[in-house]
Amino acid sequence: MLQPVRIRNKDPEGRMPLAEHLRELRNRLAKAVLAILVVTAGAAFFYKEVIDFLTRPVLESVGCPTSFAELAAQPANTTCAHITINGLLAPFTLALKVSLVAGVVLASPVWLYQLWAFVAPGLHKRERKYAYAFVGTGVPLFLGGAFFAYQVLPRTARVLIGLTPHGVNNLLPLDELLDLVTRMVVVFGLAFEMPLLLVMLNLTGVLSGRRMLGRWRAMVVGITVFSAVATPSTDPLTMLALAAPIWALYFAAVAVSLLGDRRKALGERRV
Repeated sequence: MLQPVRIRNKDPEGRMPLAEHLRELRNRLAKAVLAILVVTAGAAFFYKEVIDFLTRPVLESVGCPTSFAELAAQPANTTCAHITINGLLAPFTLALKVSLVAGVVLASPVWLYQLWAFVAPGLHKRERKYAYAFVGTGVPLFLGGAFFAYQVLPRTARVLIGLTPHGVNNLLPLDELLDLVTRMVVVFGLAFEMPLLLVMLNLTGVLSGRRMLGRWRAMVVGITVFSAVATPSTDPLTMLALAAPIWALYFAAVAVSLLGDRRKALGERRV
């Protein structure tokens, strides 16, 4: 005798069992990784242009003159760096590394959306409308942080190269330069995502705006320490140039969270 098929009622709030939750995590990760790989493969065809774009500001700030006229016009005590590359496999490694970084940055709309889509089922139905706002805000913040690092790097490079003793040639390997550039671009981009993470924690009820405001001193100190570690230069102006916008973004996230908590409290009182 055939057994009747049981129809599973769907949870109106989107909750799911642990097995389905893990399956959802696997699917979201697979989509994010696939997007990064596809963009990385496309960027591999233009890796030379990407390398030129990433290193041009630094090379213009610290590179040695290439002509006699430029060399004659340069002050005698000016230090510079000669760009080098060593090893047979070094060009291939550089191409792979640069393409992967480009894939992570350019595919950020996809993996940011997948991150939010995984968290969204834990929210109430009315709160899921913030999905597009999350992606729409997260991508500009990440790209803004990356662009900020791109602008700060030439000043940092001039300070570091300026420590070279006079009369000593500074040989700067291209792979080390790219490591520095890509690390700062990614670190700055992720640092600018911090306020968005705080707002997301506030929406899920994990962290209240009042609690964030009460920890502002510790956050300011933590951001300052992070900026000192993230910037390779010992120049305090470069450190403050990174810390100041993150401070502003943190207090903006606190303000948004406080307004959200107040709106939730008023809604509960009406109910």
